[in-house]
Amino acid sequence: MKTIYHAADSRGNANHGWLKSRHTFSFANYYNPERMGFGVLRVINDDFVIGGQGFGKHSHLDMEIISIPLAGKLAHGDSIGNEGMIETGEIQVMSAGTGITHSEMNGSREEAVRFLQIWVMPNKMSVAPRYQQVHMGTIMTPNEFNQVLSPNADDAGVWIHQDAWFSMGEFDEGVTQTYQLNNPNNGVYIFVIAGTVVIDGNILSTRDGLGVWDTKHFTMEVKEAATVLVMEVPLSM
Repeated sequence: MKTIYHAADSRGNANHGWLKSRHTFSFANYYNPERMGFGVLRVINDDFVIGGQGFGKHSHLDMEIISIPLAGKLAHGDSIGNEGMIETGEIQVMSAGTGITHSEMNGSREEAVRFLQIWVMPNKMSVAPRYQQVHMGTIMTPNEFNQVLSPNADDAGVWIHQDAWFSMGEFDEGVTQTYQLNNPNNGVYIFVIAGTVVIDGNILSTRDGLGVWDTKHFTMEVKEAATVLVMEVPLSM
């Protein structure tokens, strides 16, 4: 098994006043030629937006864009007729395809929203734009890796145009859990939302990341109660 470790404080940093963002991989004004993504996983942005602010209308092409609110809520609107709130505990995906224009604003005028914005490069170009939103509460079991995204429309969670699987879990201190890859040719990027875990001797704390490949599985030991996002993706297009 091969690994690459990214400490939370090694991420790119952007502070626009209304927006504070940490970039695991190169994004906007943060450029690091050694941090251009992990396989088809191109962006992991850890965003904090103050009340009443957000990302106004802007457009995307040929990208799978996933948003996961961690605290607060997002107000979504797009050019294919979707409008509404994305609450903490939900996951949203947009397939930009031939083109989509959208806005993601803080759904509250008073409270901040914190969310992950993740971009995955698709395996199909120029598809019809689509939108999906799912509440994860009914598919989350404590101390397990719970699938929240896959390539299959009839599986648990949302789906995207890529042979990728995302899983999330909340784990108690002292738990040991093993993740089995859906495709042994894929790699896995583990992002610790909160807590402390150990994988293959690597100690990961809040907002640390670890890329893992050349393996069919990995085992995670929980040293401090943790919330973990696992992103299994192809290592090449």
